[in-house]
Amino acid sequence: MTWQQVYNPYGNMVLSTALAAIPVVVMLVCLGLLHIKAHIAAGLGLISALLIAIFAFGMPADLAGRAAFLGGITGLLPIGWIVLNIIFLQQLAEQNGSFKVLQDSLSDITEDRRLQLLLIAFAFGAFFEGAAGFGTPVAVTAAILIGLGFSPLAASGLSLIANTAPVAFGALGTPVITLAKVHGYDLMEVTAMIGRQLPFFSLLVPFWLIWAFAGRKAMMEVWPAILVTGVFFAVPQFLVSNFIGPELVDIIAAIVSMVALILFLRVWQPKTIWRSVSLKGHAQDGGEVQPAATTRTKHSRAELIRAWTPWAIMTVFVFLWGLPPVKAWLNGLFAPNFTIGGLHNMIEKMPPIVPQPTKEGAIYGFTLLSATGTGILLSAIVGGLVAKYSVGQLIVAYGRTLNLVKFSLLTIALMLALGTLTRYSGLDSTLGLAFANTGVLYPFFGTLMGWLGVALTGSDTASNVLFGGMQKVAAEQLGLSANLMGAANSSGGVMGKMIDAQSIVVASTATRWFNHEGDILRYVFFHSIALACLVGILVTLQAYVWPFTRMVVH
Repeated sequence: MTWQQVYNPYGNMVLSTALAAIPVVVMLVCLGLLHIKAHIAAGLGLISALLIAIFAFGMPADLAGRAAFLGGITGLLPIGWIVLNIIFLQQLAEQNGSFKVLQDSLSDITEDRRLQLLLIAFAFGAFFEGAAGFGTPVAVTAAILIGLGFSPLAASGLSLIANTAPVAFGALGTPVITLAKVHGYDLMEVTAMIGRQLPFFSLLVPFWLIWAFAGRKAMMEVWPAILVTGVFFAVPQFLVSNFIGPELVDIIAAIVSMVALILFLRVWQPKTIWRSVSLKGHAQDGGEVQPAATTRTKHSRAELIRAWTPWAIMTVFVFLWGLPPVKAWLNGLFAPNFTIGGLHNMIEKMPPIVPQPTKEGAIYGFTLLSATGTGILLSAIVGGLVAKYSVGQLIVAYGRTLNLVKFSLLTIALMLALGTLTRYSGLDSTLGLAFANTGVLYPFFGTLMGWLGVALTGSDTASNVLFGGMQKVAAEQLGLSANLMGAANSSGGVMGKMIDAQSIVVASTATRWFNHEGDILRYVFFHSIALACLVGILVTLQAYVWPFTRMVVH
């Protein structure tokens, strides 16, 4: 028998919203305030979600259990699979000394940590967001930053802050393509609208990133380089999204930004070289504040090629694995779909979340071959063989990596189980409805709805699936542009990416700062909510205030 979601089980929206928020509050309090280990905090959050879903919202227990199971296996593939294999690649690079060579070669571009951060966390990370998404950019950039000597909190937190503005067009435009396909938006119109919101933040985020790392004074010392990075990302982002389409926005913008910054640094360097590897004001962040070496080892061209080869191979593999024809071919070879019996089409979403009752599917695609993590694994194996590792050494290193990240994989599975359960039980929709009932302030709070969706699900794509339809209905009822609010869901959502639990676990694992997820969450939370509110203010201006209203695509 089909179960219909109920969003206000007690006829009191305040009480229903408070109950729906309990699982998220439990996990965040345990993680951020009580310093409980991440896998235990996620487990407690999942238990509370099961209790609330079953006893407060009336979800049948067997459906709740199956929804949690689906989320758990989704957490392992594709998210956990990316984390495991990027750490494997990182370990291989560290064991043969190539990471030290990579550090020296980056220092040849600039010794300044602020500029290294712009190049790696923002521009290089944006490329991986555009090519693969789903945790890849944070895993890659955090691993590189920790290898360069950045402290764990700096490497983790700053990688998360940097991975914001590109997210809406991540994985070759998957979030916006999904938004248009599922909820009936015109793809080019909603893409163009996002491209008239996020470029403001592509300019702002590099400044924000360096301010968060080094403080206002140190940020102003390198403002020309920050401006070059931001402008040469924002302008291509606007042009490609408005005149070409969503698929290559991040990749083109990231390449242009990286090239522009590297060329600029050939003719300009700051007067003062910033060598701190820890966050300003956070000396006890897991690492000492260390000065960079005043003299660097000069490496031969062969050594440089050997050091960069694994990362170049990974870049090629990740890009190829992100291409739709390659994915389709790999899925054609092997990609069985498993219907979750007793859950598939057994739950109905109800108005006003959707225009009419809609059954929720529950099919798990075992897309092992086309998963980004598989591309990373193959690149690590190829890179390892090129670096003259034996097959036996690679197997031993992989086993050691699996042991290293076992609790992180468990945490990701539990957190995805929590997020999936909130979706199938309707708890997240109850929270979304609380934002939707804000009247004239809806452009602001509708943007925060997107932020909430990503914070809960860990995915801008999932947030667009979850709330994209509600944004469209609410906008039409209030006389607003549906494209404006659909875009706001995605643009606001990108700022929730830095606090979603799976991204934080990915960052802590990539930096090997295990059991410090709460420290990372406390650090990035202010940045996340502040930037989300700024997106909300921009969307409100676009809704009501000239000349911003002229930007709106109707």
